[in-house]
Amino acid sequence: MLTSFSILLLIAAVLVLSTLYLVRSAGKQRAQAAQTPANTPAPSPGKVELPLGQRREIPESEHRIPRQALDDNAMKVVYRLLDDGFEAFLVGGCIRDILLGKQPKDFDVATSAHPEQAEELFRRARLIGRRFKLLHVRFGREVIEVATFRASHDSGDNDGEHGRQAESGLILRDNVYGTIEEDALRRDFTVNALYYCVRDHCIYDFANGYRDIKARKLRMIGDPAARYREDPVRMLRAARFAAKLGFEIEQGTAEPIHQLGPMLQKIAPARLFDEALKLLQTGHGEASLRQLRRFNLLRYLFPQTDELLDSEEFPVEPLVINALRNTDRRLAQDKSVTPAFLFAALLWYPMQKRYQELLDEGAGAPLQCLHEAANEVLSQQVRSTAIPRRFSVPVREIWELQLRLPRTNRANQLVGHPRFRAAYDLLVLREQSGEPLQGLSQWWTDYQSADEAHRTEMQQRSHGASEHDAQEGEAAPRKRRRRRKPRPRQDD
Repeated sequence: MLTSFSILLLIAAVLVLSTLYLVRSAGKQRAQAAQTPANTPAPSPGKVELPLGQRREIPESEHRIPRQALDDNAMKVVYRLLDDGFEAFLVGGCIRDILLGKQPKDFDVATSAHPEQAEELFRRARLIGRRFKLLHVRFGREVIEVATFRASHDSGDNDGEHGRQAESGLILRDNVYGTIEEDALRRDFTVNALYYCVRDHCIYDFANGYRDIKARKLRMIGDPAARYREDPVRMLRAARFAAKLGFEIEQGTAEPIHQLGPMLQKIAPARLFDEALKLLQTGHGEASLRQLRRFNLLRYLFPQTDELLDSEEFPVEPLVINALRNTDRRLAQDKSVTPAFLFAALLWYPMQKRYQELLDEGAGAPLQCLHEAANEVLSQQVRSTAIPRRFSVPVREIWELQLRLPRTNRANQLVGHPRFRAAYDLLVLREQSGEPLQGLSQWWTDYQSADEAHRTEMQQRSHGASEHDAQEGEAAPRKRRRRRKPRPRQDD
């Protein structure tokens, strides 16, 4: 058996060896530090650029996303997929926006489950889309969008049926499924290729997107020109994200846009209508307009408006800017907006120009010419962006009221019109933009705030009613026909 003295000797020997090891390690570290420049920063996950597709994990201690910021219903979807053995992550814009301190508009989920497999796991779910198949899971009014990991069309799993491209590079069908690494590289911008793992609460970054968020830089994943050819709408998305996030578009991402812009003419008008609303009616319309003009893209959404922007005859640009500012302001105040008003404002001067031409040609009464001009302008617009009938009809009514609002002697009738408020707002913007209306918008502002007695007095002071009636081409009121007394019936 070991004596107490032997044990003490062993402990002393261990301590000596440990000390020698620590001294040697410290010497190595000092030698490495001497070879490293003093101003070299320590590497961190957000600054070191790794090859595309290589996973970088940003721990919760660094990204600091509060768990209460994550949507409960989206988390339910993720956990349901995980419980059934699939991979699942919160992905894309929701993670990007939380990192920027913004409230995400919606939450998306990416998973290894195929759409049909995921559909079986949820009671209130339905598959949508053919070109890009998705699953929508509904929780009351909230919809969580679930997408399967995508792979490149060059993948060995592509049999030609699930993924197809035109000769120009345009993606016709994009349902080739793959891994999370492949999915990350199929996304458009690096800042949208961030995956939040609910198990370890890390962000998985495969495209250096975390670094670009910190640098406020918008960068395309892969070759920008090739990615724009795959889906030309990505050019509009670049303009939208730059406006929405206040990011600078990276030079290589921006350069091909001017050359490839005409490819937007191949996109379905219905899809461009949706993109136009995302650009101009989600709270950053004025900034989006600047980006659209910077890249000469407005011509593919509103060609008639773009053609007149520099007009000296009409104050087109001031009206467009004022309309977008008004929309941005209403959205910031949580007030409702309608595409009908936006389209009525953006297309007002193209319609007005054609209206004046028809009047000069003697094509008919003013109201008839206005209807014809509206038909022509809207027919041309729907070749670029579709306008559903539920919006095109109000557009016409707003325009027609611009012709009727000068008839202030009939104010009590016009105020009750369903489109009066939108028409009044357009009238105010027209005058603010420099159109000479002789204070007409102020008259209507005062009228709406006046009491009944004052309103009657204002109407009685109005002049020129007959002149305005003539402008609208209305006939004079017809006299009531006198009813003849029935002849007395004669007996046979």
